[in-house]
Amino acid sequence: MLLVWLYGVMVVGAVSRSAVQIATEFDKAPLAYSLSAVAGLVYGFITYSLVRGGERARRAALVCCAAELAGVLIVGTWTLADPSAFPDATVWSDYGMGYLFIPVLLPVTAMFWLRRSRTTARTGS
Repeated sequence: MLLVWLYGVMVVGAVSRSAVQIATEFDKAPLAYSLSAVAGLVYGFITYSLVRGGERARRAALVCCAAELAGVLIVGTWTLADPSAFPDATVWSDYGMGYLFIPVLLPVTAMFWLRRSRTTARTGS
């Protein structure tokens, strides 16, 4: 339940932030704002998958969490290596530092929980 809540908060934060930025100042940092919108969509899909439940949704959430983690690591590294490419921050900039590093910690925690829940379901414990 905590994962669903945290992902829900991230959906609201990323989508609302990117919507305002895209609507008001897209020319300033189109890549950053577009990546924040993508992050919001990824968070939304993971939230939906966690709420839906079932093996298929669990697998979809696991794949999406891995993609999310890859995105955070790639964008985080990119923002540190070439700050001029990002005149404004994204949700995943500096590995999510602006969001208390939740963007890098959340997918790791979710993947651990999703893999553990599969093991628990198989063993019947």
